[in-house]
Amino acid sequence: MGDHLARAEDFESRAEKKLGGWAIFGSKYEDAADLFDKAANAFKLAKSWDQAGAVYVKLANCHLKLDSKHEAANAYADAAHCYKKSNTKGEIAELYEQEQNLEQAIVYYEKAADLFQSEDVTTSANQCKQKIAQFAAQLEQLRFASSLYMISQITDFELDPTFSGTREYKLLADLATAIDEEDLAKFTDAVKEFDSMTQLDAWKTTLLLRVKEALKAKELEEDDLT
Repeated sequence: MGDHLARAEDFESRAEKKLGGWAIFGSKYEDAADLFDKAANAFKLAKSWDQAGAVYVKLANCHLKLDSKHEAANAYADAAHCYKKSNTKGEIAELYEQEQNLEQAIVYYEKAADLFQSEDVTTSANQCKQKIAQFAAQLEQLRFASSLYMISQITDFELDPTFSGTREYKLLADLATAIDEEDLAKFTDAVKEFDSMTQLDAWKTTLLLRVKEALKAKELEEDDLT
């Protein structure tokens, strides 16, 4: 483990020196990117997830300097994955107490999603958005998570004109409307109608139940104020 860490720190130091030196035709960013990639892999082998995440961010910056948006997006996604992994060492209770890394993961998955979208790689962009929704749900950012997940699905599938006539599209549109209107009954009816024909998987059921609870709490809060 110590050997991996030492190698990682050496690769990172050499990469930083490359960036600080002179180069022709941007080759210093290519050289630094190669070293940062090696450093990140070594940090992962050492299970030093925070350091690996930070190095992947530096790698992404190098790729951006080289106008390699796809590679930069992959590096941001790798950074987010490492930041998320750093929070899985402890118990579940500690995960909720130490939210910083999950929040960083969201930030870098957002960057990755934007870059993938700019390159028209919609499948990868959508996968990043789903990760954001999952992490946000863990952080109890319920409205943000559900809205982002549903809107991202609608946006991506609207590219296919046949999707607008499906039951999935109707569900997503009805849920988005219910959330915007804070209408608990409309939300519940939409889920029941869809689930009666096509059973929702465990993760979607959990997320929808949390959103429902949030809407119910909001409704009770408003009733108390009136």
